[in-house]
Amino acid sequence: MRIHLNTETLLSAYTQGLFPMADDADSDEVHWVCPQHRGQLSITQMHIPRRLKKNLRAMKIGGVPYTIKINSDFKAVITACAAQTQNRAKTWINPEIIDAYCTLHKDGFAHSLECWQDDVLIGGLYGVSIGGIFCGESMFSRRRDASKVALAHLAARLYHARYAILDTQFTNDHLEQFGVYEIQHEDYMKALKPALLKKCHFDCDDISELALIQNYLKMQAAS
Repeated sequence: MRIHLNTETLLSAYTQGLFPMADDADSDEVHWVCPQHRGQLSITQMHIPRRLKKNLRAMKIGGVPYTIKINSDFKAVITACAAQTQNRAKTWINPEIIDAYCTLHKDGFAHSLECWQDDVLIGGLYGVSIGGIFCGESMFSRRRDASKVALAHLAARLYHARYAILDTQFTNDHLEQFGVYEIQHEDYMKALKPALLKKCHFDCDDISELALIQNYLKMQAAS
């Protein structure tokens, strides 16, 4: 049976531990995925490599200042995540998923965190926010460390907004350096239920991006 993606269907799926994937970017078929071993990152104790931490304090990548923006070009981020690259010959994001998540973004449930240099989008990530859970969907990088910077800023934002769960869905080599770990599906669902009842706001308009990352690094240093 063909899946018709819309905001109601997607939100219902996420509350049940499901998310959609296509076989590849050119596929017309989308299917639901429910991992038995679920990737997770600790929001408060996420490991940040030493060199990256130094760059975060200086707010620079390769010696050049960067700027973090939220939701300024969601479609550009998800399109970049769907693009084939030298290191990623195949992706699971097809046009139907792009359209559905752009609608989810307009409805206030999907967000992008973007890394910019000289008004050029160089990296970022997007995901789904419901209650106190953020489900990271995909990320991309066009310059060294850009996606890593975006992930660190995501953790700082989620920490400030008191999110309970940063779900990565799967684990991979890129996330291992940040301390990604797996939990059983049953344990994920137990943690998910109370997290959905929280009222967290991704936008965090009450604080600057610089203060967010500085406060986050101070918290980690003190713990």
